[in-house]
Amino acid sequence: MENTTTERIVEIVAAQKEFFRSGKTLDIEYRLSALRALKAALKRWEKPLADALWADLHKSYEEAYLTELSIVLGEIDNHISHLKSWAAPKRCATPIKMFPSRSKVINEPLGSSLIIAPWNYPVQLLLNPLVGAISAGCTAILKPSPYVESVSKVIEELIRETFNENYIAVVQGNRDVNTALLEQRYDIIFFTGSPSLGRKVMAAAGKNLTPVVLELGGKSPCIVDRGAAIATVARRIAWGKSLNTGQTCIAPDYLLVHKEVKNQLIEALSREFTSLLGDNPKQCKHFVRIVNDKAFDRLVGYLEGADIVVGGEYDKGERYIAPTIVDNVDTDSPIMQEEIFGPIFPVVTFESTEEAVKFVTEREKPLALYYFGDNKSAEYVLKHTSSGGACVNDTIMHIANERLPFGGVGNSGMSSYHGRESFDVFSHRRAVVTTPTWIDVPFRYMPYKMFSLVKKLL
Repeated sequence: MENTTTERIVEIVAAQKEFFRSGKTLDIEYRLSALRALKAALKRWEKPLADALWADLHKSYEEAYLTELSIVLGEIDNHISHLKSWAAPKRCATPIKMFPSRSKVINEPLGSSLIIAPWNYPVQLLLNPLVGAISAGCTAILKPSPYVESVSKVIEELIRETFNENYIAVVQGNRDVNTALLEQRYDIIFFTGSPSLGRKVMAAAGKNLTPVVLELGGKSPCIVDRGAAIATVARRIAWGKSLNTGQTCIAPDYLLVHKEVKNQLIEALSREFTSLLGDNPKQCKHFVRIVNDKAFDRLVGYLEGADIVVGGEYDKGERYIAPTIVDNVDTDSPIMQEEIFGPIFPVVTFESTEEAVKFVTEREKPLALYYFGDNKSAEYVLKHTSSGGACVNDTIMHIANERLPFGGVGNSGMSSYHGRESFDVFSHRRAVVTTPTWIDVPFRYMPYKMFSLVKKLL
């Protein structure tokens, strides 16, 4: 894929700043029209997008629609339904000391935005933030991942057909292009990717005090306690790990299992992987491939010398790795220090819920946390841990509700989006006090007469 030149990037940034200053995006109807245009484009380009996802990732149409297209379409519908109420000025109570003033909050767009997306959900994670940018009244430069070349090209064509580039544009290329993009000044940067790259984005943004949204990742624990309904638990966990072959920022990263149910869970997971993907997952059209050779080699490296109890088969020619469970792992080994981002499940045991909580809290805050057990213990775990999001007796599904905020905390990110949160994150809430001139209360002016009375009002 050809890199967009620095000169073109500078031109696009300048054109978008000029377009924003024209005030066209301040009009709510203009934003609604743009949201409807994006929805229509997604429906029109549904097949090319699905075909591209298959070409780049071996992602089936069904999974492409469920995890990519449907989420963006749901987000658009939510914004179309609520944008007018979200954008309307909100009156605020004004204390008597400020009589006769009135107070309100108005929402104004931040301005020009840069949205950088990863390869694992290349449609959803690029276009979902765009919905928020459009809804809030911002312009946007979109930077898709070069690792999914087919998808990135289709999205570029879709955007070019639907919007003028002085409003929304796509820039293509490798990390050199990211560097050139980050040298420009924006009003907000929205980045989804790894914590290591997130630090570079934040450092670049800091030069201009640009606000950032960082949607990162981390090692999301999957805690299975005594009393969990193992059959159902295993199916939900196996599905969450199989989705996109574990190449999901909120995928269950490792199993933290009570020692009394470990063997039972491993056996159940083995059955459920077979139930979901067949006896040979390599032949299953719903089992995505690893994105590239570098990622494949990293994952296979975790298996060297490992105690593999389920799976372990792989084929570099197809970048295929079977769903694999690894037992007796060293908690200081790379597989327990790095985000796995693949279909490999290391197992760690615990003897009490308190021990499981201690294990989680001694590590970086994850993007997601999954707990399987009774409700009382779940409340304890939620109270004493921190994560971007969480599910009790389920995996992944918190991202499916566009009315819930989605985002990280600590090492897994900062700020949230989806639904109203997306509108808010691309907006500035501006405080406004309006004071009439028919009366001018003298107490606030020097030399502060009747100060003893004023003091009582404060």
